[in-house]
Amino acid sequence: MSGKPPAPAAEVGWELFPHDADTGVLGRGRTIEEAFEQAALALTAVVTSARVEAVSRVLVECERKSVELLLVDWLDAVIYEMSVRKMLFGRYSVMIEDGHLAGTLWGEPVDVERHAPACEPKGATLTALAVRQEPTGLWSARCVIDV
Repeated sequence: MSGKPPAPAAEVGWELFPHDADTGVLGRGRTIEEAFEQAALALTAVVTSARVEAVSRVLVECERKSVELLLVDWLDAVIYEMSVRKMLFGRYSVMIEDGHLAGTLWGEPVDVERHAPACEPKGATLTALAVRQEPTGLWSARCVIDV
């Protein structure tokens, strides 16, 4: 499953990859922030393939010196907000400065009929964790999600 029709690997977007009983998420972007946003869109795709409307806005913040651990905290924050608010998010905005991430999540309450949620993610893991700038110049952000 991918956020766009099949395209070259060196393009902005997201994808899912299998990993044992869990699912991996990968985001690619022109900036590290965009890669984090795309990874969050992949996380949403783990739950639903339906369109998610940007009805409400939720703000989150994370802080870590390690950019890899910041990705884990970011995805865990999204999972937490999905769970406690019973919402799905379909648009994300991330700003990162000096190890501090300020994120905005736009979404709507889960509609079981329309969204047909496939699973409820439990958390981001350190498995396959990587945040780096690729030879293409794009940034990639990936890890496995415990489902």
